[in-house]
Amino acid sequence: MALTHSKRLEETGLPTPVSRADEQLVQDSLAGNPDAWSELIDKYKNLIFSVPIKYGFSRDEAADIFQEVCLSLLSELKTVREPRALAKWLLMVTSHKCFHWKRRNSRFLTMEPEALELAAGEIPPEALEFVAEAEREQALREALAGIPTRCRQLVNMLFFDQPPRPYREIAQSLGIATGSIGFIRQRCLDKLRKKVEGLAPR
Repeated sequence: MALTHSKRLEETGLPTPVSRADEQLVQDSLAGNPDAWSELIDKYKNLIFSVPIKYGFSRDEAADIFQEVCLSLLSELKTVREPRALAKWLLMVTSHKCFHWKRRNSRFLTMEPEALELAAGEIPPEALEFVAEAEREQALREALAGIPTRCRQLVNMLFFDQPPRPYREIAQSLGIATGSIGFIRQRCLDKLRKKVEGLAPR
């Protein structure tokens, strides 16, 4: 399975296992459960942060945009009609904020307010690929969170660790024979592929 785009996940850290569905996290957050809110943010922090990075913002600017998105989510959480589409909603909101940060900091400050208001309702064309890539990366994070722990550790070591780790070191870390890594890797990638396919929109 091609994992070329997943290399870029290094910018925002490794995937974190997710224990509860978005519907439950949203419901518990609205009920005032701080742990649910923290888990919801933790689940999507890499997704949110990756968008401004793709736009070319600095990490400090990306952190500011991240905070704005979190505040937007907190204020709009009760209006989210379809929690299962939360990732898409977050991508839209983050992309809009990035777009307007770019506008605000660019030479196009003389743009008419009416034009800016019109642009706020849609993702600009140049952001569509960013959004599509962020969606693929989020699907990969969720798929990784859903495979067995040893498989997740092996995939992380093989494809995410920088610099790449020698097979012998990986084998020692996982308590397996060096010669078995290739076989186990293929089985893990098969499981990962099935998870990714299961997350794909129908």
